[in-house]
Amino acid sequence: MKFPASVLASVFLFVAETTAALSLSSTYRSGGDRMWQALTLLFSLLPCALVQLTLLFVHRDLSRDRPLVLLLHLLQLGPLFRCFEVFCIYFQSGNNEEPYVSITKKRQMPKNGLSEEIEKEVGQAEGKLITHRSAFSRASVIQAFLGSAPQLTLQLYISIMQQDVTVGRSLLMTISLLSIVYGALRCNILAIKIKYDEYEVKVKPLAYVCIFLWRSFEIATRVVVLVLFTSVLKTWVVVIILINFFSFFLYPWILFWCSGSPFPENIEKALSRVGTTIVLCFLTLLYTGINMFCWSAVQLKIDSPDLISKSHNWYQLLVYYMMRFIENAILLLLWYLFKTDIYMYVCAPLLVLQLLVGYCTAILFMLVFYQFFHPCKKLFSSSVSEGFQRWLRCFCWACRRQKPCEPIEKSDLQSSRDRDETPSSSKTSPEPSQFLNAENLCSA
Repeated sequence: MKFPASVLASVFLFVAETTAALSLSSTYRSGGDRMWQALTLLFSLLPCALVQLTLLFVHRDLSRDRPLVLLLHLLQLGPLFRCFEVFCIYFQSGNNEEPYVSITKKRQMPKNGLSEEIEKEVGQAEGKLITHRSAFSRASVIQAFLGSAPQLTLQLYISIMQQDVTVGRSLLMTISLLSIVYGALRCNILAIKIKYDEYEVKVKPLAYVCIFLWRSFEIATRVVVLVLFTSVLKTWVVVIILINFFSFFLYPWILFWCSGSPFPENIEKALSRVGTTIVLCFLTLLYTGINMFCWSAVQLKIDSPDLISKSHNWYQLLVYYMMRFIENAILLLLWYLFKTDIYMYVCAPLLVLQLLVGYCTAILFMLVFYQFFHPCKKLFSSSVSEGFQRWLRCFCWACRRQKPCEPIEKSDLQSSRDRDETPSSSKTSPEPSQFLNAENLCSA
C-alpha cells in the first residue's frame, strides 16, 4: 500500500497558506490597509470553505449521520481530521486481515505491441485511501486556482505598488506559488488517470520534476505579466479578465448546446436538477480559473458521463499556447509603452525578454514531458518529435516549391519581352526539360 504523501502535501499547503494569510491580514490591519486586509482574507477563507464542501461532497457525509465530522468542517478543521483518518487507516491496514476484497482489472502498457490485462485485489482499507487521495487531489486544485492564484497576484501587485517586500508577504507568495504549481501538477496526474483509466499508470519521479518545472515557469511568468499590466492600466485589465473568463466559461456550454445532448442527470443520484446545475457551473468556474493561469490538461465535456473528454487534442493545446504567448507579448508591450516612474530602475527590455523566454522555457519542458516522460506515451498515435519533423518537412517543401518557380517566371517575362521587341522572329518556347525540372521540384 502506497504511503499517502499526496494527502500530507495537500494538508501542509492548506494549513501553511491559511496561517500565512491570516498573519499577513493582521499586519495589514495594524497598518491601516483595510482594503488589502479584506482581499487577503477573501482569497484565503473562500477556498477554505470550498475545500470543506469538496471533501464533504466526495465522501458523501451530508447524507450520513456524522455530526462530529460536519462540526469539524464548519470549524475549517476538516482537512486536518481527514489527514488524521488517512494515517490511521494506513498504519492499521497491515494489522487486520480484510475479509472482503474487490478485484480490479487493468491493462499494462504495451510491450512489443502487446498489452496484458492484470487483476489486482483491492481491500477496504486501500479503497478508502484511494477515495481520500482523490478527494484531496480535487481539493488541492480548488485551493490552487480559486484561492492561491488570486492571492499570489494580489500580494505581488501590493509589493510592486508599495515598492517593498516584507517577510510575511514573501512567505505567503512563496507558499501560494507552490500551492498553484502543486495544483497544476495534480491536474496533469488526474487528466492522465481519467483519460487512460483502463491502464495501470505509473508516473516516474523524473516526470514529476518535469511537470513541476513546466508549471513553475508557466504560472510564474503569467502572474508577473498580469501584475505588470495591472500596475499601469488598471481599467483595461478588467476587460482582459472578462474576455478570458467568458471565453473559457461559455466554451463547454456552447459545445454542449451544439451537441444537442440531454441534460446530464447521472452526476449524483441525491442531487436535484438545480443541484446538478450548480455543480456543473462550479466545475465550469474551476475550469475557467485553471485556464486563466495555465493549461488545464483536461477538457470539460458536459455531455459526457465522466464530464471529461478522454481524447487528447493536440490542436487545442497548440492553439492555447500560441494565443497565450501572443496575449502575454501584447500585454508586455503595452506595459512597456505606458510604464510609470515606479519602474525607473528596472531594465524594461531585459525584463520583457526574460518573461518571454521564461514562457518559452515552460513550453520546452512541456514538450520534453510529452516526448520522454509521459507514462502513456506508447499509446500516442504520434510523438512530439514526429510532429515537429512533419512540420519541418512541410516547411522545407514549401520553400523548395517557391524557389524553382522564381526563375521560370523570370524566363517567361524575358521571352515575352523578346517577342514584343522582335515580332517577326520565330516564337521559341522554353525547353521541355525546364518544365520537367520545375514540376519535379514543386512536387518533391
